[in-house]
Amino acid sequence: MIKTKDNTIEDSLNTARERAKTNNASAFVSITEPIDKVNPVHFFQAGKWLDKSRIFWSVPDRSLYYVGIGEAVSYQESINAYQKLKHHWKQLIEQAMIFNDDSAITVGPKMFGGFPFDTNEQTSDLWKQFNGSEFRVPTYLLTIENGEAFLTINLFISAQSDVREIAQKLQRDRELLLSPVSMQKRTNSVLLSHEVDPEAWKELVAQTRTAIEDGYAEKIVIARELQIEFETSVELGYVLNHLLEVQNNSYVFLWEKNGTSFIGATPERLVWVKNQQLLSACLAGTAPRGRTTEEDRKIGEELLYDDKNREEHQYVVDMIKGALNGLADDVEIPQTPVLYPLKNLQHLYTPVEAMLRETITILDVAEKLHPTPALCGQPTERAMSFIRENELLERGWYGAPIGWFDHHFNGEFAVAIRSGLVKDNKASLFAGCGVVRGSDPEVEYEETKIKFQPMLHALGGSK
Repeated sequence: MIKTKDNTIEDSLNTARERAKTNNASAFVSITEPIDKVNPVHFFQAGKWLDKSRIFWSVPDRSLYYVGIGEAVSYQESINAYQKLKHHWKQLIEQAMIFNDDSAITVGPKMFGGFPFDTNEQTSDLWKQFNGSEFRVPTYLLTIENGEAFLTINLFISAQSDVREIAQKLQRDRELLLSPVSMQKRTNSVLLSHEVDPEAWKELVAQTRTAIEDGYAEKIVIARELQIEFETSVELGYVLNHLLEVQNNSYVFLWEKNGTSFIGATPERLVWVKNQQLLSACLAGTAPRGRTTEEDRKIGEELLYDDKNREEHQYVVDMIKGALNGLADDVEIPQTPVLYPLKNLQHLYTPVEAMLRETITILDVAEKLHPTPALCGQPTERAMSFIRENELLERGWYGAPIGWFDHHFNGEFAVAIRSGLVKDNKASLFAGCGVVRGSDPEVEYEETKIKFQPMLHALGGSK
C-alpha cells in the first residue's frame, strides 16, 4: 500500500469516510507522499492512457514542475470569476482533509486554470472548450521542486464509498503514472499553413494607429492568428520536451480539456505570491535577437534607448504601480528596465516586489493586473473596447492569466502569450503587437512573425 507518514492511503480514506458519515456529506481528501524523482513529461505522457485531461506547468529556471492528471474538483465561472473562485476555494479548503507535511507548503491540493482575455467576448467553435474562467484540482498531481518529487492524490469520499476498491484503483493508476515511458524525438510535417488575412490585419494596424494619433488612446494591442495543419496528430509530450529544452527564461504551460489543449512558453510573469510576499514583472518592448554576439548587443542597446519601446514599457510599469495601490505595501520598482533575452526575442524588463496586505490574495491581485497594457493597451477600457469591436481574432485565453494557487493562496500566474490551441493535427497560434503613435504596420507584422516562432518550432512546423 501507499504510505503517507504512518498511514496507508486506505487508512486515510477510512478516516475520510467516517467524517462523511458524521457530517452527512462527502469529504474532500488530499493525500501527499514523497516519491522517487520521475521525468515530468513521462508522467504527463502516461496520463494519456488514463483517458483524463492533463495539466503541465514549469517555471523558467525549471526548479519547479507540476503535472496534473484528471479532475477531482472543477469550477467554471463567467461573471465575477476571481471573487467567486476565491469563495469556492475557501469553502472547500475549510472542510478538506489534507494528509501531508504542512511545512512543505508547495505540496497538497492546488487549483490550476485560466481566465479569458475578455469576459464579454462571444465564444465560437475555436474556443468552445474554454468558455469562461475554468479551474480544476487534478486527481493526481506530480510536484517536482528542487529535485524532490511528491505525488498528491485528491478525491471525494462519501459515507457509501468502497474504500478498499478505491485504494486498489488508486494503486493501479499510480503504478501506471510512475512507470517509465519511452519517448523518442520525432518531427511533424506541415500540410497547410494559413495566416488569417494578413493584409486586413495590416490595415487594422494602420486604422488603430490613426485612432491613437486622433487621441482615442495611447496604445492598443492588436493580435492575429496563424492556422497550421499537420500530417499527423500533434503529440503533446514531444512539444513540451522541445519547449522545456529550447525556451529558456519562459514558463511552459498546458491545459487540456476534451481533446483540445492550450499550450505555450511565455516569458511574462503576471504575479507570484508566497506568504504574502509578491513578485510581478513589467515585460513590454520587443526586438529580435542578433545572429552574432555583436549584432545581438547592438540590437539590445537600441531597444534599451528606443522611444517607442520605452513608452510601451512605461505604460506597464505605471499600470502595475497603480494596481497595487491599496493591495500591497513596500512596493519596489526600479527606475529603468533591463534586457530579458529569449531564444528568438528580447524584451525590456522591470521587476516588481511588494508585501500584500493581510486579507489580499493572489486572485485579488490577478484581477487588478489583468489586462495589462502589454496585451491590451492604455487606457484599458478604451483599448479593450477597440479590440472587442475591431480585432479579427477570437482571443479566448490568449493574453490572459493562467496559473495555479494552493490552499494558502500561494501561487503564480503568467500571461498566456507565445501560445497555441491544439486539437488532433490542427493548431491555431496567436501573436500580437502594441500599436502606438508612429507604428509601422509592416514592422509590426514582422514582429508578430517572430513571436509565432517558439510554438511553430515546437510543433515541428519550422526549423
